[in-house]
Amino acid sequence: MKYSAIFKPLSVRSMTLKNRIVMPPMGTNFANIDGTFNEKHLAYYTQRAKGGTGLITLENVCIDFPMGSNGTTQLRIDDDQFLPGLWEFNERMHEYGACTSVQLNHAGASAHPGRLQGARHVSSATIPSKKGNPAPRPLTVPEIYEIVKKYRESACRAIRAGFDCVEIHGGHSYLISQFLSPIYNKRTDEFGGSQENRARFAKMCIEAVRQGVGPYIPIVLRISADELLEGGNTLADTLNILEHLESEVDIINVSAALNDSIQYQIDKMDLADGWRSYMARAVKEKFSDKVVITSGNIRSPHRANEILEQGDADLLAMGRGLIAEPNWVHKVKNNQEDFLRKCISCNIGCADHRIAKARPIRCTVNPDLYEEDAYQLLKLEQPVRMMVIGGGTAALEAAASAAEIGVDVTLFEKKSYLGGLAHEIARFPDKERINDFIIYLENRARALENLTIKTNHQATMVDVKSLKPDIIVNATGSVPLLPPIKGLQEQLTHPNRNVYSIFDMLKNMDQFQDFTGKQVVVIGGGAVGLDVMEYYAKRGAQEVHIVEMQSELGIDLDLVTKVSMMEIAHKHGVKIHVDTKLIEVGSDYFLVEQNNQQQKLPFDLGFVCLGMRSYAPLLEDLTEYAAANEVEVVNIGDSKRARRIIEGTKEARDLIRVVQRVSREKKLKKDFNASRSNQSKFYPSSISHNNPRGDLNLTHDSGVKATL
Repeated sequence: MKYSAIFKPLSVRSMTLKNRIVMPPMGTNFANIDGTFNEKHLAYYTQRAKGGTGLITLENVCIDFPMGSNGTTQLRIDDDQFLPGLWEFNERMHEYGACTSVQLNHAGASAHPGRLQGARHVSSATIPSKKGNPAPRPLTVPEIYEIVKKYRESACRAIRAGFDCVEIHGGHSYLISQFLSPIYNKRTDEFGGSQENRARFAKMCIEAVRQGVGPYIPIVLRISADELLEGGNTLADTLNILEHLESEVDIINVSAALNDSIQYQIDKMDLADGWRSYMARAVKEKFSDKVVITSGNIRSPHRANEILEQGDADLLAMGRGLIAEPNWVHKVKNNQEDFLRKCISCNIGCADHRIAKARPIRCTVNPDLYEEDAYQLLKLEQPVRMMVIGGGTAALEAAASAAEIGVDVTLFEKKSYLGGLAHEIARFPDKERINDFIIYLENRARALENLTIKTNHQATMVDVKSLKPDIIVNATGSVPLLPPIKGLQEQLTHPNRNVYSIFDMLKNMDQFQDFTGKQVVVIGGGAVGLDVMEYYAKRGAQEVHIVEMQSELGIDLDLVTKVSMMEIAHKHGVKIHVDTKLIEVGSDYFLVEQNNQQQKLPFDLGFVCLGMRSYAPLLEDLTEYAAANEVEVVNIGDSKRARRIIEGTKEARDLIRVVQRVSREKKLKKDFNASRSNQSKFYPSSISHNNPRGDLNLTHDSGVKATL
């Protein structure tokens, strides 16, 4: 069998996994505010079990409410009243042959402040778990023992709820981590100081969980093997600490980082597949009798199998990868690699939604986390023809989704290639993962016989009138925003210029490979400007400046990317100018103004990255044509408003509702005309003088009346 290492069963105490793929615990903000499940929450996990995942780990659950509660909403296990929902979760997962685990957690200084009712956070000492957070208070020794007791009680409930395994969270800046890490733990009693003392609380919690689960249930310990912060535990430190913890642990889940190094915990886009596996290998070499889990941007089946075959780890945790592609296991097993919807590690819908914006998680590449491909079972009541103008990610998702339910789709793209702006951005070496989504969309689209793709073909009204579509989807994307700033247009069109827009750069990347000794100035500190900054700063440009009119860089970026970009800027000495606006563009300088003071920033290469604006040149003509011909026009993606891939993907999938409505209305019209034709044979006088055509008035979902 191809990738045989992935599909080799593994037994740990009483648990036998059918394969080596683990869904690790990931917060969702799906839970009800009272700590219980809802149907969508269960449906989300069910999709991952149906997809063949070997071990499903339920996201971290609260063992001590409210002081240990984390996340905008969180499941609870601190009382028997939560057992029915947890039992139903296990029933559903087991139906599909998945084993289950639950992560027991106390958030400590990372607890959600809104549920503490004014109480102060607790921790090992007084150090916040994240820069800028309020200082916690140190737990007293009796309080520590009370929390240990709660771990035991929660472990007992986990077994009563039907879990096959229990995981203890010992990393990522939660309470146990706040004791293990010298960054947080400044205690001078038996719970602080030496590695043995800092490990004492964790050891007590592990022993309590063993008492709770008994001798046959596996225990997993998740750790931050390297905290990747100055003054934090290194990999070598963690290997020593594990000597005090490993006796009752069966599986070591090797993660990394803390809150202030979150880009290595929730992996940033440019980290390689399985980049963290060297940490797992070090743990496995020292504790050879333990099962070891590794994680870290594992997307490729080849790389996944390689990690296992090399002995770096025994199990592979694929978190965001299973959010994006719940059917990863089945597709790999059935030789459908071309149709893997790989996570691109953008961290927008998952991490940023949950952590920074208090929203339920979503996914840039997967527009439906609950029902997955259920829409493909929908049937059209009448044939529908769709025309899609544009070939970017929103256009491709719209075209493929519609074609998959039977719509006859023709897509027009003026370029020779598909992918739109995403294709261009993926030319940055650090953004190559974006190509995975484009490749998936292309493979999916080309497999559909009722979807015709016409590249090198700029759609015109002639095409519209020739095709006679029922639905026109305008998805023509966006273009760089270039305000009327003195000298800008002149310099952008100069034959010997040094000033470029983002498209100038991306379409000619071969011309931008000279870094040594270059002085680079980037105007615009949003996503695109920071990509340019990253490109030059990491590759040895002599000096890089970035100018932003707002008070901070990356104000609209996701949390992980923003932290990563600021790390790069500080590491490479990038000069940051915020609250600064561009006044004039010269051949080798930008004139900028900050606090009413002007200065010239000289450069060898100047980039103007002031964002994007929607581009919809045919929209007005399309709207007029639609009104005259009873055709539906929908504008989606960046051509509606310049945003991110995630919004376009969601709007594209939502077109299924439009297709259903149009198909239904065509059926009603057909039935009415047939009925009127039959009536006219027997009752020719039934058509009144007030309504000589016998028109039927229909009301659309929007409430707008249309006459058929």
